[in-house]
Amino acid sequence: MGIYKGGRAFYGEALGILMLDMKAPLIPGNVGNANSYSFPVRYKVMPSLPSDWWCDKQGPDEKRFQVFLKCAKELEAEGVRAITTGCGFFAIYQKKAAPLLKVPLFASPLLMVPMISRMLGENQKVGIITAGGKHLSQGTFLEDVGIDESVPFVIGGLENTEEFYHVHVTQNKPDIDPRKMEKEVVGVALDLLRKHPDVGAFVFECSDIPPFAKAVSEATGLPVFDFISLAHMVYNATVPHRYEGFL
Repeated sequence: MGIYKGGRAFYGEALGILMLDMKAPLIPGNVGNANSYSFPVRYKVMPSLPSDWWCDKQGPDEKRFQVFLKCAKELEAEGVRAITTGCGFFAIYQKKAAPLLKVPLFASPLLMVPMISRMLGENQKVGIITAGGKHLSQGTFLEDVGIDESVPFVIGGLENTEEFYHVHVTQNKPDIDPRKMEKEVVGVALDLLRKHPDVGAFVFECSDIPPFAKAVSEATGLPVFDFISLAHMVYNATVPHRYEGFL
């Protein structure tokens, strides 16, 4: 055992998660449910950032960026080793915020799209499943995480669903039917694959749909990458495992 330096009231939470100010039920597998991880996490709610912050009248403006950055720096001061978020549309703040922090920031699983594209090769596309297809293709949501014309991808949106959209975006529905939502997410993935049979893997932009990754993979036969799989990869990089065994 080494000598450790104190200075905080608590320890051991390597991943900090910036959450939206919302009340939707978040089931296991969701970024906002601590049961989704094999390690301790620390949550911080960003006040006044609603579930539809990325598509409402105010949008991702400078005022909201400052809230994002303030909360990220608070997590950093509380000892986390990396920071992620509860919404993939925070990709728009990735490039601006990362240089202002002392720990790694992975604001969105969309960061994985260029890497996965190169894993698949030029004859296949990455299928992105998102809470809002039209909004994701606008502005710099994609550009700021390295998704440009060199990356072949297609987008499938959940904006026309009933269960998902009214639970997690409008929040008009206070409860959740996971089976119905799973059917909606799988339906969007299958529809995207029918239109684009050259899709070789899926990336879930949204933090609310990783609970249905297994169902999508089983229905399509393709790998699925999401917030949770990325979080575990980052955790294993920031808290490396010591290997033991024999030769």
